[in-house]
Amino acid sequence: MSQPTQQRLYDFAKMALINIFVHPYATVCDLYCGDADADKWAHAQIGHYIGIDAPSSGIDQMRETWETHRKSYTAEFFELDPCTENIETHLEEKTNMTDVVCCLQHLQLCFETEEKARKLLHNVSSLLKPGGYFLGITPDSSTIWAKYQRNVEAYHNKSSSMKPNIVPNCIRTENYMITFEVEEEKFPLFGKKYQLKFANDVSAETYCLVHFPSFIRLAREAGLEYVEIQNLTEFYDDNRAQLAGLLTHYVPNLLDPRGRLLPRSYDALGDVLIFFLYHVIVYKFLGFTITYYL
Repeated sequence: MSQPTQQRLYDFAKMALINIFVHPYATVCDLYCGDADADKWAHAQIGHYIGIDAPSSGIDQMRETWETHRKSYTAEFFELDPCTENIETHLEEKTNMTDVVCCLQHLQLCFETEEKARKLLHNVSSLLKPGGYFLGITPDSSTIWAKYQRNVEAYHNKSSSMKPNIVPNCIRTENYMITFEVEEEKFPLFGKKYQLKFANDVSAETYCLVHFPSFIRLAREAGLEYVEIQNLTEFYDDNRAQLAGLLTHYVPNLLDPRGRLLPRSYDALGDVLIFFLYHVIVYKFLGFTITYYL
């Protein structure tokens, strides 16, 4: 069975970040790592890979994939949760030695509480060398919240003849459904959960919205400087010359002959944006004198 478009766009986003920000022979720490990305790191010609994931996450499969296929980079793996445990305790000799720390999945789970988000960013800061980057991908919480609020507003603007106890807590398309637990007027800073279910899935997965102003604030407190946040469409437009061939490889028929997104592609991407067209998050360690803008 072929991969859904959402998954292929997600893979494109990961490969695009790696191509642009990861240089050959770099030391990379991958938080909430997954075995599906082993080839991507080999393609980037990194020197050393540090995979970190929570217990019972399947990190042994990632280790087995690396050992079986004899990847060109050296690697080591640690079973711990980066949003609840102190990485410095487990990776004492690795602190301030990493060129790139990335969180290409599950970042949103760290926003269940402020304590978890703060712990994650402290761990990132402790791993990075001066001038290193923190790269991440996460669902577009601003877009999700805007769609949700439009549903709420439309409901409250309807006549009083509507059923009074209906809570407009769902966002539905033909491809997916998002369900919030309770109606709220303001964007909660932490712990705002929702269930995501794709059309072909049997069950829903639970996520948390990421409040980016709070994330930027906590990052700064951890010694990380904000550089850029973009959705994938903007990121592609800013880096079209580098990414046109890559996007065509992962998701054909989205571009015109000049490599520009077709108008119908924007419409098609609109349904995917809040899930797999991710915000691109780039942080750098304070003390580095050059700021790199996308």
